[in-house]
Amino acid sequence: MTNNVLLYYLIAVNTLTFVAYGIDKWKAKQGSWRISEATLLTLAVIGGSIGALLGMKIWHHKTMHKKFKYGLPLILLAQIVLVYFSIHFTSNR
Repeated sequence: MTNNVLLYYLIAVNTLTFVAYGIDKWKAKQGSWRISEATLLTLAVIGGSIGALLGMKIWHHKTMHKKFKYGLPLILLAQIVLVYFSIHFTSNR
């Protein structure tokens, strides 16, 4: 995967995740159907952790749930480490 493709993917998945958090917050206020926590966390795991953290901050959503409050920063940290090592080891070849 080229760096540009990875960058476009991360922009898309983080935008989608941010919007999903906003929609879920809006739906919670309306008392209607919600996006499952599993879906919100999956979006973070597949690369949308920055969008998820921004969604929590901007929409004030899921900020008191421990799996989001502590889990999302851990997911982001793991993704940073993964990207660092993938760039480091692929650029030396």
